[in-house]
Amino acid sequence: MNRLRILLLTALAPMAWGTTYLVTTEMLPPGHPLFAGLLRSLPAGVVAILLSRRLPRGAWWGKAVVLGALNIGAFFPLLFLAAERLPGGVAAAVAGAQPLIVLALGALVLHERIRPFSAAAALGGTMGVALIVLGPSAGLDAWGVLAALGGVTATGAGMVLTKRWGRPKGVGPITYAGWQLGAGGLVLLPLTLLIEGTPPAIDATAALGYTWLATVGGIFAYTLWFGGIQKLPVIAPGLLALLSPVVATLLGVVVAGESFTGMQGVGIAVVLAALVGGQFAAMPGRAVSSCRTASESRRDRPRSAPSHRRPDRIPNRSAAR
Repeated sequence: MNRLRILLLTALAPMAWGTTYLVTTEMLPPGHPLFAGLLRSLPAGVVAILLSRRLPRGAWWGKAVVLGALNIGAFFPLLFLAAERLPGGVAAAVAGAQPLIVLALGALVLHERIRPFSAAAALGGTMGVALIVLGPSAGLDAWGVLAALGGVTATGAGMVLTKRWGRPKGVGPITYAGWQLGAGGLVLLPLTLLIEGTPPAIDATAALGYTWLATVGGIFAYTLWFGGIQKLPVIAPGLLALLSPVVATLLGVVVAGESFTGMQGVGIAVVLAALVGGQFAAMPGRAVSSCRTASESRRDRPRSAPSHRRPDRIPNRSAAR
């Protein structure tokens, strides 16, 4: 039950991120992806740090910068750029490649064994997302697809390093998320000023959109996300990220009036099946392993001399093992 609770809480993060694409296209001024990423990260990071009154120490200054650059500084502008060049569902759907990226990086960096069923689930999720993308009104744009792939690769690397480095002792999840949001925002600040120049005019609708992204899609989502990464096998949150394209696609249909086909429905079903199956595959197999070990040890044990014990007591002893 504890694992299920962690999974459900962690799943709220990609579901919140699935709203990013609709908010970007419907509420934010176009042509300023860096500024959007800056407002999503830096204010939330500063608020979290001020509330916790704790800064990184020692090596964690460098680690916070690296994680912030990968999870925030690179991911946010690429995410917003993809959202501006692609339909909402398509931009989020490209994130379906992330489980495969995380699986490969997890094996390379964390030395986690790639289980065949986990690999099949990751591949199935990617194929399901492809079915969503390849709808008749997909409107694929090469630069948009490259931006989306670059974003999920950066955050996939950040996910693996978050798992590898853990969290400093005594540092809470909100503080940890605030470090990364703040570091990522500081990375974005000079890039925003150099590339985009003067910030756009912000009306009430844009202000509401930025506030949503900084709170629900920022500090709230990342607090749950980083907490889940540290408690789950790395492939588990990697697969949960598939919820983002599902939510984005459904919102695009319901709110933005984007078309929806039967093939896209099949794709969503495949994604959900891969997500559920992959979570079972990522569950610790200690019970199965212990049963297999006990069976092998009984099989390999040399036969002893016949015992005078009653046969009906032998099964009881075996069951007790």
